[in-house]
Amino acid sequence: MVLTLWGLLAFLVGKIFFSWFGPVPTLHIIDPDVVRDVLSRMNEFQKPKKNNPYIEILSTGVIDYEGDKWSKHRKIINPTFHAEKLKLMVPAMCLSCHEMIKRWETSFSDEQSFELDVFPHLQTLTGDVISRTAFGSSYEEGKKIFELQKEIGLLLMHVLQSLYIPGLRFLPNSRNKRMVEIDGELKGLIRSMIDKRMIAMEAGETGQDDLLGLLLQSNYDEIQKRGNQRYGMTIDEVIEECKLFYFAGNETVGNLLVWTMVLLSRYPQWQELARDEAFQVFGNNQPDIDGLSRLKIVTMILLEVLRLYPAVSALYRTSVDETKVAGVNIPEGTLIIMPILALHHDQDTWGDDALEFNPTRFALGVSKAASKGQLSYLPFGGGPRICIGQNFAMLEAKIALVMILQRFSFVLSPSYSHAPQSVITLQPQFGAHLILKKVEKS
Repeated sequence: MVLTLWGLLAFLVGKIFFSWFGPVPTLHIIDPDVVRDVLSRMNEFQKPKKNNPYIEILSTGVIDYEGDKWSKHRKIINPTFHAEKLKLMVPAMCLSCHEMIKRWETSFSDEQSFELDVFPHLQTLTGDVISRTAFGSSYEEGKKIFELQKEIGLLLMHVLQSLYIPGLRFLPNSRNKRMVEIDGELKGLIRSMIDKRMIAMEAGETGQDDLLGLLLQSNYDEIQKRGNQRYGMTIDEVIEECKLFYFAGNETVGNLLVWTMVLLSRYPQWQELARDEAFQVFGNNQPDIDGLSRLKIVTMILLEVLRLYPAVSALYRTSVDETKVAGVNIPEGTLIIMPILALHHDQDTWGDDALEFNPTRFALGVSKAASKGQLSYLPFGGGPRICIGQNFAMLEAKIALVMILQRFSFVLSPSYSHAPQSVITLQPQFGAHLILKKVEKS
């Protein structure tokens, strides 16, 4: 595992220290108690404004909003991810996993094994799951949205890896033109699906049990209860939330699965334990909601992977007014950086084996995982803004991992190069080349 720069700085100067980010005073916090304090004070510490407007093309939504607008959107979206609603999405998740596995199985000829970069396949899988669970019967249109989101994500990756010059996005070059085209096409596709659903709902038809149907129903119920349109989302706001479903769902789960397969390749004893549990609970059958709740080893593994490779390497906030943090006066406009990666690798909190893959630390759950008693586990953020889709992500990851383990064993390929990079989320820079073998059915 990589000893982060933040970890080194914490060792040298302490776990709360100042620096300058250009002209902006910046407070770095690697103390778990202080991080939780900052995240809980969401009115005092808000999301920094995006310094690169290109990112807004990918998605905005509840992840960016503050104040009353955030409260309204969060309240409307919450029922969409209720546990009872997520149960209904298990068959769609299983179907997407089954189709990916079938594609992998066709790669075998007479050989006993084959090499595969699983990262793009897992990204396609999570996009496929979002397409099915978000848009249900409009799955084919959903796939088109995923393809467009993927294309705009690749274009944005190039932008984010280069120096941003203000005003550059207005130049009529081919990249900027294509990004505008994609944005317009995305919004048009989603708007068309929303219009069809709204017409059906106004005609008295019951909403569909996909994410879009649940979101529109929740939005409609809130407007009806309050008797005023302003208490609900506009169509444009619903569109942005749908784009966010794609980006957040695809990136988070795809990254979780790829790092899980990499780590289980490096630690085959844990791979075998997880496979034994999968067969013990499900046999050769596809996962069901009751069995998924009984997976102890698989859950421990996924939690440990999220500790070592959280989706985002750091959380950022800005102080709205002059205030205090851990007794330290900080001026208005101070940038606060909370490096999740450093918190998750901190030996003072997690013990001497903090850099090692050790799922047994989660045997008694998250609250008792840290060896020194301090809870500093924040793979989905924390405080009131904790990720609303975390249960969706964990459900999908469990299903995918179980179905993969039932059919394949895997080891690292000699061509695998371990190079995590943070481009919005933490990804393998050179992919994840593994050698897959068929597992004999029990």
